[in-house]
Amino acid sequence: MQAIESKIVRSVCPFDCPDTCSLNVKIENNLIVSIDGNPDHPVTQGAICNKVRHLNERVYHPDRLLYPMRRTGPKGTLEFERISWDEAYEEITKRFKAAMDDNRPESILPYSFYGNMGILNAEGMDRRFFHRLGASQLERTICNAAGAAGYRYTMGAAAGIDPEDTVHSKFVLVWGCNIVSTNMHQVMYLNEARKRGAKIVHIDVHRNRTSIWADQFIPILPGTDTALALGMMHVLIKEKLTNNEFIAQYAKGYEELVAQAEQYPPERVSQITGIPPEDIIALAREYGNATPSFIRIGNGLQHHDNGGMAVRAIACLPALTGQWGILGGGALKGNSYYSAMNTFKVERPDLMPDRNVRSINMNRLGEALLASDPAVDFLFVYNSNPAVVAPDQNQVRQGLMRDDLFTVVHDLFLTDTCKYADLVLPATSHFENRDLFSSYWHLYLQLHEPIIDVMGECKSNFTLFKELGLHMGFEPEVFDITEEQMIRQALDRNSPFLDGLTYEELERDGWAKMKLDRPSLFPDRIPTPSGKIELYSAAMLRAGLPPVPEYIPINEPEEWPFLLVTGPNHSFINSTFGNQHRLKKLEKQPTIDMHAEDAAARGLQHGDIVRIWNARGECRITVKVANNVLPGVLVSQGLWWEHGNDGVQAVNALTSQRLSDMGGGATFFSTRVDIEKV
Repeated sequence: MQAIESKIVRSVCPFDCPDTCSLNVKIENNLIVSIDGNPDHPVTQGAICNKVRHLNERVYHPDRLLYPMRRTGPKGTLEFERISWDEAYEEITKRFKAAMDDNRPESILPYSFYGNMGILNAEGMDRRFFHRLGASQLERTICNAAGAAGYRYTMGAAAGIDPEDTVHSKFVLVWGCNIVSTNMHQVMYLNEARKRGAKIVHIDVHRNRTSIWADQFIPILPGTDTALALGMMHVLIKEKLTNNEFIAQYAKGYEELVAQAEQYPPERVSQITGIPPEDIIALAREYGNATPSFIRIGNGLQHHDNGGMAVRAIACLPALTGQWGILGGGALKGNSYYSAMNTFKVERPDLMPDRNVRSINMNRLGEALLASDPAVDFLFVYNSNPAVVAPDQNQVRQGLMRDDLFTVVHDLFLTDTCKYADLVLPATSHFENRDLFSSYWHLYLQLHEPIIDVMGECKSNFTLFKELGLHMGFEPEVFDITEEQMIRQALDRNSPFLDGLTYEELERDGWAKMKLDRPSLFPDRIPTPSGKIELYSAAMLRAGLPPVPEYIPINEPEEWPFLLVTGPNHSFINSTFGNQHRLKKLEKQPTIDMHAEDAAARGLQHGDIVRIWNARGECRITVKVANNVLPGVLVSQGLWWEHGNDGVQAVNALTSQRLSDMGGGATFFSTRVDIEKV
């Protein structure tokens, strides 16, 4: 009987989640048998989510792609034949070289996001390759672009407080963020804060797991967060709960903000937001009287037409009460500023033949495939599943069905997008790769080394685009490099937060914390144009935006009576995990939450199959009648695959390709629909 070789090795969770957990993986005879949290990591502390705990089921899934394939049936089907990598590379490079010879490299469009968050495999060799090719550039703005832009207008950088310090917070606003499902370690820190006396208030459009966990839940109408922030400012200013010394020293534009906030008394804000005036007043008073207070700003509220302004307005609140610089005080939208790498050396934008090459916003993929000039003739998809996640699905899929569009998909599975692919290329899991991981929430960099052998004929994004570069005859000194070399290039940055961090240190220890010798970047250094927190922003005025926060309603026609929000569920990450039986079983089926009054008015009962529709499309789904939302609001959760789920229809058939007020962000949640029983 053969002895079992067993070991526990360190790994990192690669998915688009702020926690970026450190993992302990048990391996027996080169097979992963169990996954747990790494108790030695300062943030993970041994705790991980259920999704990642069963990640080996994804790695060894019976439907895992293991070799390249070429389409044999019509588009819209999953009929493929196995081919070799040489055949795949020959087909791709033939088309790429023809496009370059015809001076048409802009006809090539990469489409990717963060299905894998590793720096090499998400934004490394791929960027270098498409820069050298001269392809159209993709504006990757589907997630946090609007909020990031709004926050920068106020604070100057994507930086907040160290989340480990939130154990010291005394009053916490979790605003537009279901952190129990999407940021579990923030929950752990806030549980400790609560033991020390903190109160936690959750503001959201939907009563969810975080609402139940919090001390108080305040439901708000979708797209009205700016008005609530201004209503809080009105009360803070009127009742003299502002820190005038802090404002005088560190802020700019207070007088202009006072004049604007005067227009948002609680009674008016209540009519806009659906929140009773007394609740607005009580919330402002609690926030204004608490120190340290902390706001965890989520992603949800920025997915509106006015999403950037919402985040900008909320970001003004800690300045009004002087919370920056106090341990446990301030706000956190994202912390990617601290761990910024040397993107120039990694991505090599200097390789672009034409620096004025066009850019295409990923939220307008349908429009790009159907109406761009020059046409997109070659689509290269990786780290994403646009046939489920991109807005306005009917246009997207109509574009993907074009006979003259050649599409390549690099993935672990035959996703819905693969129905439209001409070539499908097998991708490695992150367990098979070396990569560098940062977090957009905590302050740790982590080195990941491969812990299992590459399965089948799979290739990482790094290897795929490296080999494509060499097959194209591109410069070997640029493309014939190792993962370690690119990680060293990424770390080669003069940053006080990296403080000379080396590859050897990461190799030895596994992780390193960014150097932050104070509670936050602010208020000692505020990288705005004025060097102060900009309550009034001249840069916004130049961009044609209101220079002080202002509530502007969403742009969706009001002829459709219901506001629809299409948020995440507990068991998927966007469409990742949407084909895994265990997690689908936990979620049961796609549902739409509806207030009981609305359901009664439409003659609907819990469990009915309903049709929801607007001018862009329709979707059939099961209605869930409960008072989890305000009247006039519908909420669905999770991006479900249609492939493998009979009767499921993509909810993004209903969402718009409109862009947000700033940052070119998505407007998924600014959607109006009607509803009826099937």
